[in-house]
Formats: sequence, C-alpha cells, structure tokens
Amino acid sequence: MRFLPGQTPATDLTYGDVFLVPSRSEVTSRFDVDLSSDDGTGTTVPLVVANMTAVAGRRMAETVARRGGIAIIPQDVPTDVVADVVADVKSKDPVIETPVVVGPHDTVHTALTLIGKRSHGAAVVVDAGRPVGVVTEADCGDVDRFTQVHQVMTTDPLVLDAGVLDGGRAGLEAAFDQLHGARLKVAPVTRDGELVGVLTRKGALRSSVYTPALDRNGRLRIGAAVGINGDVAAKTKELLAAGVDVLVVDTAHGHQAKMLQALDAVRSVDPDVPVVAGNVVTADGVRDLVAAGADIVKVGVGPGAMCTTRMMTAVGRPQFSAVLECAAAARELGKHVWADGGVRHPRDVALALAAGASQVMIGSWFAGTYESPGDLHDDGTGRLYKESFGMASARAVAARTAGGSPFDRARKGLYEEGISSGRMFLDPQRPGVEDLLDEITSGLRSSATYAGAVDLAEFAERAVVGIQSAAGYAEGMPLATSW
Repeated sequence: MRFLPGQTPATDLTYGDVFLVPSRSEVTSRFDVDLSSDDGTGTTVPLVVANMTAVAGRRMAETVARRGGIAIIPQDVPTDVVADVVADVKSKDPVIETPVVVGPHDTVHTALTLIGKRSHGAAVVVDAGRPVGVVTEADCGDVDRFTQVHQVMTTDPLVLDAGVLDGGRAGLEAAFDQLHGARLKVAPVTRDGELVGVLTRKGALRSSVYTPALDRNGRLRIGAAVGINGDVAAKTKELLAAGVDVLVVDTAHGHQAKMLQALDAVRSVDPDVPVVAGNVVTADGVRDLVAAGADIVKVGVGPGAMCTTRMMTAVGRPQFSAVLECAAAARELGKHVWADGGVRHPRDVALALAAGASQVMIGSWFAGTYESPGDLHDDGTGRLYKESFGMASARAVAARTAGGSPFDRARKGLYEEGISSGRMFLDPQRPGVEDLLDEITSGLRSSATYAGAVDLAEFAERAVVGIQSAAGYAEGMPLATSW
C-alpha cells in the first residue's frame, strides 16, 4: 500500500480519514477475486466474529463458517460448554442449513420465539423425524398465541432431497429452480425421509459463491479465546482437546508481562493451530508478542462501538494507522495481524485489508442479527433489536468474576471500560449475518477490482490511499432523498 504522492500523513488516521484510489485493472469480474486469507486460519473470506458474549455463539459460528469466515467463542464461556459448541458446529453440514424445528402441537408462541433465532423466517413442523409442514411468521399473525402450530402451518410442503445437493453447483441450481418455481423462499431437506435441514433460495445462491471454511476433516472451522489469568496452560489443553481451529489469547492491554507469560504457557502445550494474541497498537507490541509465540497479533485499542477506553483513559490509537504500522512490523517477521474493531461500513473492511491486515474482526456490527446470541426485543415501535455489551463493561466483568468472593467482585465492578447495555437494531434489509457478509464481501471484491488485484495479498500491495477531509468523507455518503 502507498499513499498518494505528497500525502504523507502528519497525524494518525482513522478509516474515515482515508479513501482508496482506483488504478488500472485487468480484473474483469468481482467473482475473479480470491478472498482467502494466507494467515493459516483456513478462512476463505477475511472476516472473524469477535469473541464477545453478545455476538459469538454456536449459531453465529456455524453460519459464518459456512460462508468462509470464523467465529471466536469468548474466554468467559466454560470449557465444557465450548467443547459442546465446537462439537455442535463441526457436526453441521457445509451446505444444508440448520432448521428451526417445532412439533405439530407446539404453540404459535413457541414457534415465533424459535423462528427469531435464525434468518429463515420459518420453522419446519416435524412429526417422528419427518417434515409434515412449514410455519412462517406470517402464518402466526392475527391468531391467538396459544394456537397449535398444526392449525396454521402449510401442509405437504415442498421437500428437497439432500442427494440433489451433493451434485455441487448443478444441484444447487436445480434446488434453486424448484424453490423459484414453487414461489418459496425455504424448503425442508431430507435424507431417506428424515429431516436434515433446510435450504433457502438465497442459501443456494450463496453456496455457489462462497466456499466454506473447513478443517482437514471437512468440518466447519471455529476458534476460542483464553484469558491471561488463571491456569492458562490447562485451559489451552482443554480447548485444543475440544477441537478448536484457532486459539486467541485475549486481553484489552496485550502489551504487558502477563500476556507474554500467557503466551509462554500456551506454547508449552505445543498447539498445532494458529495462536492469536492481543490487543496492541504499536510495532513494538507486535514484535514482543511475536517473540513470545504469537502467529497473529490482534490490533485495536478503543475503536469498538461498545468500548469506552479512549474516553475513560485517553489510551488507544486511530485504527487505520495502528493497523498500517503493526501489519508492516508483522510482515517483517513473517507473521500477520487482525484488525479488531472500528469498522462501520464495507469500505472500512477494505481499508483495513489494504493497510495489511489478514483478517478483520467484527463485533457490534454482527450483534444486531438473527444469529447472534440472545433474544429479539421490540423497542415499542416495531423495530427489532438485540442487546450488546462490551467485554470490559461491568456486566462482562461480573460474569467473568462469578467465581470470586462478593467483595472482590464488587471491587472490580467499580471499574469498567465498556457499555453494559447497548441496543443493536436489526437492519430490515439485512437482518441476518449472511446479509451483512454479502454486503461486505461484495464491497471488498469491488475494491479489489478497482485496485487491479485478484487476491488479498495483491490488494494490499497495489492499494493506493489518499487522505480526505470530513467534507470529503461526507461527499461519499449516499442520499436516500433529494436535497
């Protein structure tokens, strides 16, 4: 990456301070761009779901891995629960999506509660393992909430055979045509008559565009985080035994002695998966963490939507400059960095990768989706949202210290550097995480074509960046109505 001639920055820069300049390109289609990362994590799109309790769970991990990314399960989750989540995610099909399932005698209230857990907008009604109907949110409207599902469901639904989907793109196209011809968005998928999942029209299209992030055994990938306190080696062993594909050693201030000790403990277990550590914002931080055993360094202090660190402490650094400096230091050592936080639009993801990051970690942006943990809430006007909170907030600290004495927990609760309750509204146009992945990867692929790059390494090499004023940034914003 290089700046426009004469535009050597005099100050640190955020993503909003810069823009990408188009260059001569021989790339004819955005589908010719390879978004796979070369940092050893096995992702086919450079997106990581942040290890936040309100963001990364089994539904999120499964869905994102099916489209090529990876989710990191937070350090606060007990290792036996992590093992269960990992096993569940790795049991899922790379193409067929997990259904929402109800019984014929379940209530409409139950169906509506479960439908909101995924973006399909429907539940499969199953009796003795076989689909007997499909019920949608629309079917549940204007009826008593204690009405039984069999009274409102669509009977004799179109059912797709899983064998058809084994045929790759041809099978996906055939399934899409069946759904399109029947004017349906979703249909149950069976094997030998037993329900194995669902397929949506968009899902069929996406499976022809995305390549799942799979481990050596063809199972979906998933990562987990470990903190720097307690018996780090023991927890590392448990996470590795559970089958995690990436291990993240995580703390807000990564450039400290306890992090270096934690990395030493992790390395003592001899993990054969990539080890990520952070967070830092300087080249010195990168060098120290790499020397201590990190394969990848997480970059970002204070840019996250739920983080109050900069306002509380004045500590942090504008994210674009932090990523640029840290990526250069990691590259000299043959290592990589993840850009963690601060992205609000697809352009920001492209800029982070242009600055040299191998992946971009996203938290709050993904919190407001069907797949994030937690229940859907209505704000009273019909807008749906999910609660999110920072991992240094009083709420997160209380959960992390649940095993301590009431006195110690109360002392630690006096100090927080994060929001304990934020509302992340679902975008009506993009309510599912896959919708956001489509938006992000579409923008990223186009960014690469403008730079004349066919993969991420070439994108980071060829990218030309300019510095802009606040007015320049505002000029690029679309207007939904006339002025």
